Amino acid sequence: MKTKKYLISLLIISFAFLGFGQDTSEFFEGADAFFKSNVTNGKVAYKKVKNDSGELHRLLEMAEKLTVSKENAKAYQAFWINSYNLLVIKGIVDHYPVKQPLDIAGFFDKTKHSVGGTEITLNDIENKMLRAEFSNEARFHFVLVCAGLGCPPIINEAYLPSTLEAQLQRQTVAAINNADFIRVNKNKVQISQIFEWYKGDFEKNGSVTDFINTYRSEKLPEKSKVSYYSYDWTLNDAK
Repeated sequence: MKTKKYLISLLIISFAFLGFGQDTSEFFEGADAFFKSNVTNGKVAYKKVKNDSGELHRLLEMAEKLTVSKENAKAYQAFWINSYNLLVIKGIVDHYPVKQPLDIAGFFDKTKHSVGGTEITLNDIENKMLRAEFSNEARFHFVLVCAGLGCPPIINEAYLPSTLEAQLQRQTVAAINNADFIRVNKNKVQISQIFEWYKGDFEKNGSVTDFINTYRSEKLPEKSKVSYYSYDWTLNDAK
């Protein structure tokens, strides 16, 4: 009997360590419902959320208490991606109406948020919790949404552990095949400054052009003259 109780206790501890045994499923389900209700065509209904922010606050209160182990990589990544996107929305809603996120001092690098049992900035989530821990995963750049129109669009669903791989692939392919994101005029190519700011992430297995061509249906010309167009920080507001 003692052996049985010991095994049950051990299982509970193990699940908690891996990020199970907490309300991760409730968080993911709630985030999915929130994005479905407030995101349309890559834009966020900030005014609507500001007028009724109860669900957003509930989700972030939940995220504050949750911790997910890196050993459970997909749950960990999905948790931090969703948390980042929810916190961006909260940051905008707290100052809404606003024209762009950069109008809010310290939006990305100074403002601290309580998430995953720690105090953390948006930049810390991107750079320390995700990029530093999974340095070969450049597709994060196509799912972390900065509230600007220059960023790949936010989707109206949560990133879930069970679907994360397919979602990362889908959003990367969608962005890189979008004529507004990768602008091709014969052999002249203009690409997002994301590829300039995080160049090292895209050069793990070749050049930036090699990375882009991995996901493009119509490959960039071999002798492309590549330049960067200015980032559009205009708010992704579904007015």
